Amino acid sequence: MKLILSGLFCGQRGLWELDVLDVHFFDSLKDLPDEDGFFVLSYDLSSETLGLRLKSSSLPAIVFVKVGQVKRWMGTEGSYKLRFVGSSLSREEYMHRVLLIKKHIEDGTVYQLNLTNRFDFEFEGSILSLFWDYYRRQPTPYSFFLDCEDFFVVSGSMELFLRKRFEKIVSRPIKGTSKDLRSLLESEKDKAENLMITDMMRNDLGRIAKPGSVKVKRLFRVQRYTTLFQMYSEVQAETKACFKDILMATFPPASVTGAPKVKAAEVIDTLEPHPRGYYCGCAGFKKGQDFTLCVLIRTAIGDKDRISYYAGAGIVADSDPQKEWQEVILKTKAFYSEQASTTRGYTLQPQF
Repeated sequence: MKLILSGLFCGQRGLWELDVLDVHFFDSLKDLPDEDGFFVLSYDLSSETLGLRLKSSSLPAIVFVKVGQVKRWMGTEGSYKLRFVGSSLSREEYMHRVLLIKKHIEDGTVYQLNLTNRFDFEFEGSILSLFWDYYRRQPTPYSFFLDCEDFFVVSGSMELFLRKRFEKIVSRPIKGTSKDLRSLLESEKDKAENLMITDMMRNDLGRIAKPGSVKVKRLFRVQRYTTLFQMYSEVQAETKACFKDILMATFPPASVTGAPKVKAAEVIDTLEPHPRGYYCGCAGFKKGQDFTLCVLIRTAIGDKDRISYYAGAGIVADSDPQKEWQEVILKTKAFYSEQASTTRGYTLQPQF
């Protein structure tokens, strides 16, 4: 078993390897241990927090890792091969579902919804080298690799779900993606989408916050990454709630569901043929009552010879199906690139 992660989980730089002392699996937030360590929470837990019956994966809903000593990880060189074998939704199927969501919006069922896709690969070689290449192509603050022997998780997340220090809690929801800075800054569609999700996060935090303490501190900020630009906002609050109660009030993250959250999750379950599993869940460290959790976007889940990478887009009333599909593909570029296909053992690029 192995855990490697970005130091920004703990206020450091670079990548760090942590000794794995023990790993425990749980199926419910009711069983969540009140201990320090690294947690991975599956989107499957949405059934529990939202009171719904949603499709689920075969993997444990909660992974809890007890960790020991920490040492800097300098990367690894090795060969691997990825062979694209298919996706849960084709280009045409994805765009058709965008139109269905727009009809739901027109009918007032939802106002915004996050539609995702799963890209499947056969895998051979060093998964550590794949993670190292993924990180080097697009360093992100919440990257990590967790190998549980029967399955592994590779994440290049850049989204802060929740960070709590003493009684202060912060969330930085991401909505708005582009390869061009100016177009993102001038996009009224992306700003409207971002505002909806920010308002949802205000409401979620308001359920466990001290009265009057919920505030939007940043709005429509843009962060540059190697392959794209992302728009985020920041919501802050004060709370005395415990870890479990905070999760019950806020999970799943607003940015990966839609508005209103419960209805969006119901519609998502009818439109996506795949269970999300750990993708769109969250992961991070807890120490005492303080913690840092990222949203599990830009994430792949695999076993010994298969790996699936997930990506999605937020759909609103004026979404263009073709542009939403292009956004999904843009979000895959850091995971597999033309350069990697010729230098690191990749097979040819998938033809989406």
